[in-house]
Amino acid sequence: MPDKYIDLLTDFGFKKIFGEESNKELLIDFLNSLLEEEKGKITQITYLKTEKLGMSQLDRKAIYDIYCESQTGEKFIVELQKAEQAFFKERSIYYATFPIQEQAIKGDWDFKFNSIYTIAIMDFTMEKESSDYIHRVKLMNTETKEIFSNKLNFIYLEIPKFNKQQAELENHFEKWIYIIKNLAKLDNIPPELQEKIFKEVFQMSEIAKYDRPSRQIYEDSLKAKRDWKNSLDTSFEKGIEKGKEEGLQEGIEQGIEKGLEKALNQLIQSGMTEEEAKKILGL
Repeated sequence: MPDKYIDLLTDFGFKKIFGEESNKELLIDFLNSLLEEEKGKITQITYLKTEKLGMSQLDRKAIYDIYCESQTGEKFIVELQKAEQAFFKERSIYYATFPIQEQAIKGDWDFKFNSIYTIAIMDFTMEKESSDYIHRVKLMNTETKEIFSNKLNFIYLEIPKFNKQQAELENHFEKWIYIIKNLAKLDNIPPELQEKIFKEVFQMSEIAKYDRPSRQIYEDSLKAKRDWKNSLDTSFEKGIEKGKEEGLQEGIEQGIEKGLEKALNQLIQSGMTEEEAKKILGL
C-alpha cells in the first residue's frame, strides 16, 4: 500500500509543514512545545530570508531550512539534518553567527542582541554514548557550572532515539516528535493525536490532496532520502566487512610474530647466538 501521509523527515515534508507562511501556526505550536517553559509563549513569527551572505562576496554563506523571528525579536534557525556529517556541531555554531551579525547596529552599538535558538531535527544519532534524544546546549561557566549567557541556544533532537509508542506519549512535545518520526507510517489519526493542531498536520500531509507537480516534488525528495540512507547503509556494511578482514589479517600477523618470537627464544636457550637463530628462522 502506498503511503497516505508525507514523510516529515524529507526536505519537502519538513518545509511543507513548518516552512510555509500559511502553516506558520504549526511551527509556532512546535516551538512553544519545545521552548515555552524557558522563554515564554510565542504568539507570532515572521519568516526571514533563508540565505545569509558573509561580510563580503568571498566569505562563506549559510542557507537555512527555516529562519524566523518572534514578536519579541528572538531569532530561530530550524534545520532538518538527514545524515551525520563531519563537524556538524561546529556548523551549527557557525550558522548562529549570522543572526548576531544581523543585529549589529551601525554606529554606536553597545553589542546587545536578542537571543538566538538553533534547533536541529536529526534523522541520525549524534551522541552515541547517551540515551537522551534531546540535548539543550548553552554557554556555561565550567568552574561554577552556571549559565554564562542565555543568548546562544542550541537544541539537538535525535529522532531515531525516540521510541515511545502512542499510548506512552506524556505531553504535547512528545506528540510532535512522534508525528515527525512516524507520520508516513500511519494510515489514520490515532486517538492520542486528536488535538486540533495535529488534525491540521494530518490534513496538510495527505498525499492524495496534492496536485501532480507537488506529488512529483515529494517523490523526488523521498527518493533522495532513501538513496542517501541506502548509500550510508552500504558504506556501513562495507566498513564492517573491511574491519573484519583487517582484523583477521592483523590477528594472523600477530600470531606469526608471537610464534617466531617464541621459536627465537627457544633456539637461543638451546645455545645458539641470536644472529644464528635469526638466520635459521629467516629473520
